[in-house]
Amino acid sequence: MQAGVSAVRIAFYAPLKPLDHPVPSGDRLMARLLVIALERAGYEVDVASKLRSRVGDGNALRQARLAELGGKLARRLIRRYENGFLPRPDAWFTYHLYYKSPDWIGPLVAAELGIPYFICEASHAPKRAHGPWAASHHAIERAVKQADAIFCPNRADMACLAPLARAGTVHFLPPFADIATWVPPLNGPDETAPLAPSKTDIVHLIAVAMMRPGDKWKSFAVLAAALAALPSSLQGRWRLTLVGDGPVRGDVVALFARFAPDQICFAGQCDVSATRYYLAQADLCVWPAISEAYGMALLEAQAAGVAVLAGDSGGVSGIVRHGTTGWLVPEGDVAAFSKALALHLQNPASLKNAGKAAAQNAREHHDISSAARMLDYVMSPIITGRISARDAEDA
Repeated sequence: MQAGVSAVRIAFYAPLKPLDHPVPSGDRLMARLLVIALERAGYEVDVASKLRSRVGDGNALRQARLAELGGKLARRLIRRYENGFLPRPDAWFTYHLYYKSPDWIGPLVAAELGIPYFICEASHAPKRAHGPWAASHHAIERAVKQADAIFCPNRADMACLAPLARAGTVHFLPPFADIATWVPPLNGPDETAPLAPSKTDIVHLIAVAMMRPGDKWKSFAVLAAALAALPSSLQGRWRLTLVGDGPVRGDVVALFARFAPDQICFAGQCDVSATRYYLAQADLCVWPAISEAYGMALLEAQAAGVAVLAGDSGGVSGIVRHGTTGWLVPEGDVAAFSKALALHLQNPASLKNAGKAAAQNAREHHDISSAARMLDYVMSPIITGRISARDAEDA
């Protein structure tokens, strides 16, 4: 925060998935990281609501009910802020808006209190203006037009937002993590067993992802097909660890049943310590990234010094620097993924150089401290100006 501004309070809201949701995901992780980044920038952060606004099937009645509930919650918050029951925020910050999950609360509260309205990770899909999600789509449009600043971890979202947003309000925010968390440990998951020495003739591959239907499942299918398409001379040159779990685990196990049992390790859902341990043993993170927004697991792998081979989708290119920290291939292209993987199985030395570059890039451009500075650089003048204007009116 700028000098002279103290105890600035942010009301934070994640309508897609609250911070304490029991199911881990990149979305939940990013919401938590944003709160930490805002706090490191010197702001006091209050979670304003845990209402989940997602309607996955386009049910118009459910959208209407959520809109009504959001309005009631907004009015309740406003009353509590104005009568002093809750500390009055100086700004509102909403994370992740799209047509299936709009913000029915924040725009109302921000407008009534006269405070800045900030958004991180919004997307605009004009094709949803008509049809089952029309009401939610129009709520997204209103929120984008109202926003004082919009932070985009995925550059692909910026072009669609620009025609709606006010001039100068759309900003690229590089995806970030607490990089120090992912420095490889000296010991194993129990912090006592030393890491096993890596076999020089084997390339250790890793993929970290939830085993869910839809795009995650498609990525696992592409990965299995790409491994199967490798030349027979390379089939004994790799081992793969799959970190993650979920409702389609059985189907994922079946996908990889074609390979020798000692080539595939299903590590299950792991905490940070165990995931960091498996990353420390890996030479290459492999993920086809079907319809991936940007891929937090890819960033975490690079922070741990692991090169990445991924599909070039969404904002993945904002994390993986092709030819430097890893390699990108066309999204969903099994042959291209398999060909790129074969090249690196034949030349493992390239993985070490890329891994070093990946760790350096993560430290320099994707650490949470960099995000805190970026958020504060944009937000602080807006908040300060609004506070000054309010104080002048009250004088």
